[in-house]
Amino acid sequence: MKDGGRLAAAIEILGDVDTHRRPVQDALKDWGRQHRFAGSGDRLVIANLVFDALRKRLSLAHVMRSSEPRALVLATYARSWGYGAEELAKVLDTDRFAPAALDPEEIALLESPLGADAPDHVRADVPLWLWPHFEEAFAGDAVEEGAALAARAPIDMRVNLLKGTRERLHKRLSHLGVQDTPISPVGLRLAPPQGKERVPHVQAEEGFRKGWFELQDEASQIAALLAASVDPAQVLDYCAGGGGKTLALAGALENRGQIYAHDVSKLRLAPIFERLQRAGARNVQTRDPESGRLDDLEERMDLVFLDVPCSGTGVWRRRPDSKWRITANALSGRMREQREVLAEASRYVRPGGYLTYATCSLLPCENQTQVRAFLAENPGFQAEPLLPRWEQVFGADARKPRFTEDGFATLSPARTHTDGFFVALLKREG
Repeated sequence: MKDGGRLAAAIEILGDVDTHRRPVQDALKDWGRQHRFAGSGDRLVIANLVFDALRKRLSLAHVMRSSEPRALVLATYARSWGYGAEELAKVLDTDRFAPAALDPEEIALLESPLGADAPDHVRADVPLWLWPHFEEAFAGDAVEEGAALAARAPIDMRVNLLKGTRERLHKRLSHLGVQDTPISPVGLRLAPPQGKERVPHVQAEEGFRKGWFELQDEASQIAALLAASVDPAQVLDYCAGGGGKTLALAGALENRGQIYAHDVSKLRLAPIFERLQRAGARNVQTRDPESGRLDDLEERMDLVFLDVPCSGTGVWRRRPDSKWRITANALSGRMREQREVLAEASRYVRPGGYLTYATCSLLPCENQTQVRAFLAENPGFQAEPLLPRWEQVFGADARKPRFTEDGFATLSPARTHTDGFFVALLKREG
């Protein structure tokens, strides 16, 4: 396929997503099944066009004075990808499968700046109803943080310390152009691809198959390292999901102690078994989400790690369609679930033990507000300031997240060059 046909396909898929309000991955898969002549390179470019159009949906629509799929996709190609209106016009004129040619108004708009009249939430590409939450979280930096969330994310890998060092893995993956992550001492990073560039398939590397590394954003690595800094012997990963934090904790603890991996969903927990075997993690025991399966752990854990279900606003770079699908009702439901999970998980912390509350959200209502409400209702727990631990684990000169007065940390793309992530460390009085 030429770029003209790819542009037409992206417009069709984005229209399907808008019309049926369905996940973009489902729309992409259905289009691929119906157009089997499209090769892997074609599908990659089409997907990148769709995702990048969603990333900057508001600002592109403002420039084009239209939120129609055609306007968004053409603006992505000409503006976000840097081809310009002149090159886009050539592409449309020389491919019989391309969308209709540009009209004079479209050419003028494609070449015009965003403009000072654009509202802040538009410049940040954040849904209007969520904008007050971003202003509360970031104040004068809200536009910068929103814009950073509208960019592509890098590919981050966590070195499995149970099987090697970062230096050794860096050499093994040097052909990919990896760099050390700037904060996490166990991370490697590949810069995000631009435009039509292909992402290296790192899971096809020998090192991945042998368990030398896992894909994990640096923010998630950091959260696990901060939690492990309390040097726990007994750990409960209460919302373990596929096991990313469990594996990171096993590596940080060098297979010492005992980690219990639990999740309310057997389906979400299912991938952990293969990952544990590949990683060589021997200090992990899984617990099925059946009633009473955790009763023997009550008040016994040195550390309960709680990565609660959330809105996912911190991972918009990776899931750009999710920011346009989230609703106020869904957010309220997540907040209720967070309160319930936090109250339940706290039962397993022993006197003198710790609880780590984490989300991949940037909204204060899911983060510091939830933790402060819990502390008000549970005077036996106290907030443990994270700044001293940050400097202990990552060094005094490491780039720092935003710390609240009570010691909670918020990582973000513009500030720490990571996904958005919130971490609070609470200690139960002995």
